[in-house]
Amino acid sequence: MAEYHKRAVAAVVLAGGASSRMGRPKAYLPFLKVPLAARVIDRLRPQAAVVYFNARADDPEAAQVGAPLVPDGDRWRGAGPLAGVAAALARAHGEGFGALVTAPCDAPFLPLDLVARLAAAGAPAVAVSAHGLEPMFALWPVGALSAVEAALASGRASPRSVLQALLAAHVSFADSGRGFANLNTREEFAAAEAAALLETAQAGGAG
Repeated sequence: MAEYHKRAVAAVVLAGGASSRMGRPKAYLPFLKVPLAARVIDRLRPQAAVVYFNARADDPEAAQVGAPLVPDGDRWRGAGPLAGVAAALARAHGEGFGALVTAPCDAPFLPLDLVARLAAAGAPAVAVSAHGLEPMFALWPVGALSAVEAALASGRASPRSVLQALLAAHVSFADSGRGFANLNTREEFAAAEAAALLETAQAGGAG
């Protein structure tokens, strides 16, 4: 994708994990009074033509995030985040998009230029932060669906391994600070919310 065209790119926020350390699905925990996944979706919305939400089809809380639900297909249910990637790639292809950006539901500081910077490298592309490869934050061509499904069928259900096999371009986000911070414990959640509150207060003071 030599030039970034928002209308050609779909995005998906993945929320298929069990969140065992949180005690309940973290996608729906209130973060600054909105579900955590809804915050991530809101940060992606200006960057893509549509943002899907990948969660269980029978999840009664999924409707509250305000995005089209794309559940895992029956064949790959429970196979981890790559199953969500497969479901969203199929949906994006069916709706005429050329590429799909993925992000996890627990990234409240997701970069606001994530899609543009990944797309500048061409699909497939994957973010690299100061901490290393970030395979959950990637740009997938919709044509990668067959490779994703082959990996799922062979039991290699890892976005990292598929992106490596696809020779995904590495895009540096070393300047993004906490942009790729993910929240796995209640302590991390509380610290992130405090940081977001401080950022909001500082932004208000600057205005």
